[in-house]
Amino acid sequence: MKWKGKRIGLALGGGGARGFAHIGVIRVLKQEKIPIDIIVGTSSGALIGGAYASGTTPEKMERKIEEYLNSEVYQSSAIKTIEKAHDGEHGSLTQKIQGFLQNKFLLLQVMFKPGILSAEEFQSMIDFFIPDMLIQDTLIPFRTVTTDLISGDQIIFSEGPLREAVMASSAVPGAIEPRKKGEMLLSDGGIISLVPVNATRREGADIVIAVNITRGIFSDEKLETAQEICDRAADITSYYLTDYELTEADVIIRPEVGNLHWSDFSHAGNLIAEGEKAARKSVPAIRMAIPLFRKLFAKRENRA
Repeated sequence: MKWKGKRIGLALGGGGARGFAHIGVIRVLKQEKIPIDIIVGTSSGALIGGAYASGTTPEKMERKIEEYLNSEVYQSSAIKTIEKAHDGEHGSLTQKIQGFLQNKFLLLQVMFKPGILSAEEFQSMIDFFIPDMLIQDTLIPFRTVTTDLISGDQIIFSEGPLREAVMASSAVPGAIEPRKKGEMLLSDGGIISLVPVNATRREGADIVIAVNITRGIFSDEKLETAQEICDRAADITSYYLTDYELTEADVIIRPEVGNLHWSDFSHAGNLIAEGEKAARKSVPAIRMAIPLFRKLFAKRENRA
């Protein structure tokens, strides 16, 4: 279902594990037969968007997530260690002690390495979800957004290996080592654009449906160290920059992701459900934003 001059773009934002909410959103858009002409993803939005654009259904993605979370690869990974460390901050005394020690261990790694996760470990996760193909060969046109740490420029991948592009877009600063490509040092696209609305427009979308999975601005976390204060300041800056870019979207879908940390992968099921719920609420607004659906709606109203 397409029409001349009106292309619908889906801008999928970053947020680590909160990106699982994108699966629920995509499922609803598919069920409601909302046509998507191009997908642009940042970070986890690139992972989910890339998987869907290459032909993986939401149902298959959900099965693959369950398989991955139960795998030995994930259970013994640094990602699982990070999740345990953050869970320990809210658990029993024993869990808090374990979380404290794990946090100190992770902090030491950050001080002496470009990323907590090894490139090989993170690559294995990307390869698990993303097929080995070129971006230009995806079933739905697809783009990933990254940041060049050398020039400070936003880099949009429209061709080349899909896995490589998703890997670069998902390289969370401090957690995942930046990717070298020629003279560039590529890191998370969310550094510049957490929800790539403007990039989606630049890539030819006339109507942009944006999915924002960032955490809310309020936080009741204790700010007791310089690191915690710096992290909180960065979160606030990111929140307002994202909010500014979202003003350029035609429809914004905001799943209720709470204050989950980017490493909370064990909440996948709940996040997918929240994505579905938010997308269902946004369906009327999406239909009104699309000329063809708006005309059909007007005809029905007149008949009534």
